[in-house]
Amino acid sequence: MLAKVANYAKSRFRKWLNEEIWLDDYIKLGMRVGQNCSIQPGVVFDYSHCWLIQIGNNVTIAPGAYLLAHDASMKRSTGYTKIGLVTIEDDVFIGARAIIMPGVTIGKGAIVAAGSVVTKPVDAGAVVGGNPARPIAAIEQYAGKMLTKLEQAPRYSSAYTLGGNIDHARKQEMIAALKNDIGFVR
Repeated sequence: MLAKVANYAKSRFRKWLNEEIWLDDYIKLGMRVGQNCSIQPGVVFDYSHCWLIQIGNNVTIAPGAYLLAHDASMKRSTGYTKIGLVTIEDDVFIGARAIIMPGVTIGKGAIVAAGSVVTKPVDAGAVVGGNPARPIAAIEQYAGKMLTKLEQAPRYSSAYTLGGNIDHARKQEMIAALKNDIGFVR
């Protein structure tokens, strides 16, 4: 038995060391992940209760986000750990370093801003941000604002990305153009 545990620990360490994606491990334990999801490196899923996490279709989770299905902060006082489902519905975007707490549902098509701490359900089509996360706008309002900004801002093709093998000259061009504002890339 001890040898099995040691081998398992070694296997986990090798995965961590090699930065292998562990998504299959979570799924084997019961976490549900829909189709066409983009889960970026460094996302942390609550390993100890991952079967309580349900992710819909077409979901993007940016680097460093945390999805927590338990909260042990009051265990010393109550003797219990709070647990709850974490439900991410279809077409959701979760920004970098966002934290989704137990018992939270993120509604269809919602956006969670980077660095947000989500402690309450998010309505479908809402944009939320902050700590604790609060509604900022409806998707339609935010999209309208971004479309107006897009008309005036610098735009770049995929040649200006790592996948497009961006070169030094294009990097410098972007840096110069984006000194005072944002731009957009395909």
